[in-house]
Amino acid sequence: MKPMLPMERYFGKLELVYSFYEAMPTGVTVSETGRIFICFPKWGDVVKFTVAEIVEGQLQPYPSYETNLFDPGNITMSFISVQSVVADGRGTLWVLDTAAPNFSEPIKGGAKLVAIDLKSNTIKKVYNFSENVVLPTTYLNDVRIDFRVGKAGYAYITDSSSKGPGAIIVLDLENGNSFRRLNGAISTSPDPYFIPKVEGQMLMNRNKDGSTSPFRLASDSLAISPDGKIVYFSPLTSRHLFSISTESLRDKTISDLDLSYHVGYLGEKGASDGMITDAEGTVYTGDYENNSIRKLSPNGIMETIAHDPRILWPDTFSIGPDRYLYVIVNQLHRQPRFHYGKDLRQKPYCLLRIKIGNFPAPTFS
Repeated sequence: MKPMLPMERYFGKLELVYSFYEAMPTGVTVSETGRIFICFPKWGDVVKFTVAEIVEGQLQPYPSYETNLFDPGNITMSFISVQSVVADGRGTLWVLDTAAPNFSEPIKGGAKLVAIDLKSNTIKKVYNFSENVVLPTTYLNDVRIDFRVGKAGYAYITDSSSKGPGAIIVLDLENGNSFRRLNGAISTSPDPYFIPKVEGQMLMNRNKDGSTSPFRLASDSLAISPDGKIVYFSPLTSRHLFSISTESLRDKTISDLDLSYHVGYLGEKGASDGMITDAEGTVYTGDYENNSIRKLSPNGIMETIAHDPRILWPDTFSIGPDRYLYVIVNQLHRQPRFHYGKDLRQKPYCLLRIKIGNFPAPTFS
């Protein structure tokens, strides 16, 4: 009889919430009443609707099927390719439309942040971006909202471009004015010395014609402190975690060059896609290289709370009123563009959750 050899230890009590058998999801958010919303960017899969709600175990287009049909004649009120959905805890769902299907140049006038009233399930406001904010290379990725500053609050959005400068976009929700910060800074740029390794293999662009190139994506992960004073951020192809005060981000009298001196470096946290904070100030982050979920406590201690072979690329996080941490697991690294055109993904993609015992960071006082 052959001896049983030691094996890697897995841990963390993960629960399956939903299985996706069609298009690949990226974003999830759980509202203050427990409603769950999902988004599906148009990256090559057949996407019937780019925003959905899970209702009685079924995906329903949200806020309507018509809104999810791209209408070139009504580009402001129709979704093109949504990357992120975020419920703000006080009755609004924020929808971030990249307007860049298949990572194309954003369709002119299509990139937008849309506010949907969760009681009436109708669009109440749309924020568009000027051409000097959403560049031809821009890929809008994640968004965080804070209502404690300004007359109507502010939104912070990451540009995770693979071809141009990364940045954090600051949006005044009162007047719709927006501007780029840390444009092309080291903290928002891919780590040039970092090569992702997932499932034991180097992750890089591998094209059908046999050509290869490094996989590079700029600022992606984004979280905001419970008091709204600090944002945490990280490029997708990097293991480094950065922070900066939201006050300095909003202060346009600080030049972008000088703004870099306001950035704090918090060390390595693993390579992550999604990130979020709870009401106690703990930062939760994925580690897609190690099939893990980590947390960084306010005292600076980092701990792995889940390490599981099912965590095949932890993407977006959300914290629900049930004090669970929700995470989309979507096998992003198995997409055809990384494997000479061969799709290695195995359905279903998953929405998982793990009990953390804390509420989400509030967006208002």
